[in-house]
Amino acid sequence: MAREFSRTDRVAQQIHKEVASLLQNEYKHRIGNMPFITVSGVEVSRDLAHAKVFITFYENDEEVVKSHMKLLIENIAFLRGLLAKRIRMRSVPHLHFFEDKSITEGMRISNLVSETIARDKARQTNTDEDQDDQQD
Repeated sequence: MAREFSRTDRVAQQIHKEVASLLQNEYKHRIGNMPFITVSGVEVSRDLAHAKVFITFYENDEEVVKSHMKLLIENIAFLRGLLAKRIRMRSVPHLHFFEDKSITEGMRISNLVSETIARDKARQTNTDEDQDDQQD
């Protein structure tokens, strides 16, 4: 019987859980004022040497996001050390942080679609009223 998840998937899932916990607890206390962030995904290389950690910031100010991404990258060694204490692995993967804009971009597109639908409905209502006026 084949395994349901590969080892890389299980390691990625564990790193996802632990990094999210670290960012909410230990890292926030070290850095201070920080926008709400989530870990949206983790991809681990096949040799388990590197982990891409995708971070979503719930912040509209691009400068704030850039400064916090810079802080995250500067504190990779600190976070990797904390991660090494939490997971049992011979070698903890090197962390690489990337900003994940898919959620915020999805919300932006959803808002655009909603606005377009509302405008179409308003235009259709105006067209129907104009046709009723012409028939009278």
